[in-house]
Amino acid sequence: MKIIHTGDWHIGKIVNQVYMTLDQEYILNWLVEFIKDERPDVLVIAGDVYDRAVPPVEAVELLDRFFSQVVLDLKVPVLVIAGNHDSPDRLGFGSGILEAKGLYIEGRLRKDIRKITLKDEHGPVNFFLVPYSTPAVVRDVFGRDDIHDHNSAMQAIIEAIYEIWDSDERNVLVTHGFVTGSEALELSESEKPLSFTASIGGVDNVDVNLFAEFSYTALGHLHGPQKVGSSRVRYAGSLLKYSFSEVTQKKSFTVVTLEADGTVNLDLKEISPRRDMRRIKGTLKELLNPSVYKESNVEDYLHVTLSDEGGLIEPMSRLRTVYPNVLALDFEIKERIAGEAKTAAGTGYKSKSKLELFRDFYCDITGKEFNSEKAAILAKVIGTVEAEERGL
Repeated sequence: MKIIHTGDWHIGKIVNQVYMTLDQEYILNWLVEFIKDERPDVLVIAGDVYDRAVPPVEAVELLDRFFSQVVLDLKVPVLVIAGNHDSPDRLGFGSGILEAKGLYIEGRLRKDIRKITLKDEHGPVNFFLVPYSTPAVVRDVFGRDDIHDHNSAMQAIIEAIYEIWDSDERNVLVTHGFVTGSEALELSESEKPLSFTASIGGVDNVDVNLFAEFSYTALGHLHGPQKVGSSRVRYAGSLLKYSFSEVTQKKSFTVVTLEADGTVNLDLKEISPRRDMRRIKGTLKELLNPSVYKESNVEDYLHVTLSDEGGLIEPMSRLRTVYPNVLALDFEIKERIAGEAKTAAGTGYKSKSKLELFRDFYCDITGKEFNSEKAAILAKVIGTVEAEERGL
C-alpha cells in the first residue's frame, strides 16, 4: 500500500504579519499534481490542518477545494486528524456525510478508537485515527484516574486499540504529539507547546516504544521531517517553513510503501515552494549590489541582518526595492551590544511558553518570586483559555 504522509499544514498561517495562504495554495496545487502522478492508495494529514481554532474564510475555502479535487476527482481517500491548533468540532463538522466519498476526519477523541480499513492486493491495512487530546480529555473519555500526563494518556489509547487489534494484519497509527526516543529531535520556534504545565512539572513527552507493534506511525506536531527511533515512526514535517528557525529544513512529502509483510519503504519528495524562507547578512550597500542578489530569488521571505556600523536612513524601504518580502530586519552591532538578556523576557524569549514569559515579566516588574502556587493558577487559566479557543 502506498501512503502519502503529511502533517502540520497550518492553513491560514500568518508569519510576521504576512498571510501564507497563497503560498499554501501553490503547494497544495502541486500536491494535487503529485497525487495524479503518484496514484497513492491514501493521503494522511496528521493534525494541525488549520493554524488556529477559528480559521479565516480563505483557509476553509482552500481546504474545501483541495479535498474536492483529491477525494471527488481523483478518488483518493483522505484520512485527517485534529492537531493541537485545530478545533476538534469545527474540523470534524460534516465528517459523517463525507465518509461515503472517502474523506475521514477525526476531530475529537472517542472511547471506541476510530479504525479505518483500506485494502490493497495483499489484504487489509487498518488505520487508527487518534486526534490530539489533552491528558484531562483522555482521562475523562476513558474514565481512568491513572492518566496524568501525555505518556500515560497515549498508553491508555494504545490499550484501547489493542482491544480491536488484529496482529496478523498491517496496522498504521495516525496521531499528533511530542514523541521522543533516545535521540534528540529537531525543534523550531513555530511549534506551539502542547501544554502549559510542563514548566511546573508536567510532561508533554510520549515514549516512542509505545508504538513498537505498529507497522507505521504517522506523526504530526514537529515541523522538521524526521524519524523517531526508526523509520517506522516518523514526523512528515510542515507544509512550508513557518519561522526563520526552519530555514535549514528541507520540507518534503513522505511516501510510505507498506509491503505485504509490514516492511516499510520511505521516499521523501522534496517540496519546491513558491517562495523560500532565508536569512541573509551584509552591509546595506553589499545587499543592494546586483552582483550579490542576481543569482538568488529576490522574492523569497527574508530575515536580513545588517552589519553596518553607522546610522542608516530607511534601510527597510531601501531593502524592499530589491527584496520585496523582507519580513524581519536587525542589526549585528546592536544585537551584539544589547543581547537578548537585556529584554524583559530574557534569553530565548521566542521559544518560551506563555507561562514562562509571564513568569519572567512578573519577576522583572515586582522583584518577587513567582512560586509554584502562582504558576499552577496561571497555568490553569491559560489552559482554560486555550481549551475555549479550541471549543473544548
